[in-house]
Amino acid sequence: MFENFLFSEAQIDRYYKAACRDFKMLKKSLEPEIIFFLCYNIIIKISIAICAKNGLRVKSRTGHHIELIGKLSAFLNDKEIELVAGKMRIKRNKDLYEGGVPISEKEAQYYHKFCSELIKQADDYINPNKLI
Repeated sequence: MFENFLFSEAQIDRYYKAACRDFKMLKKSLEPEIIFFLCYNIIIKISIAICAKNGLRVKSRTGHHIELIGKLSAFLNDKEIELVAGKMRIKRNKDLYEGGVPISEKEAQYYHKFCSELIKQADDYINPNKLI
């Protein structure tokens, strides 16, 4: 599912900034379903950035989101990531393949908070020598 690859710092930064752009959109979003989908995208994009930081490039195959989420959880040493993101992935798949799944405002707020914390974790991981 993964192959070793030497990414440049610029490439890693681009992956991370892609997640940050989605996070900026998330801050402006009010619709629960849009919040949900942006949060899921943020998780996947952060997963790609963290894997790149560790010299791993994901191959697009069936189940690669599961593997990305698992790697993110392992690299950040946070089991909650795998649990929350795994549930989100299942919900997203039901929405895509089973005709939709409603997202409540309470759920959307939870996912927003989760991604806010995840962005902080990822930033600390990707930029460990950053001054503030």
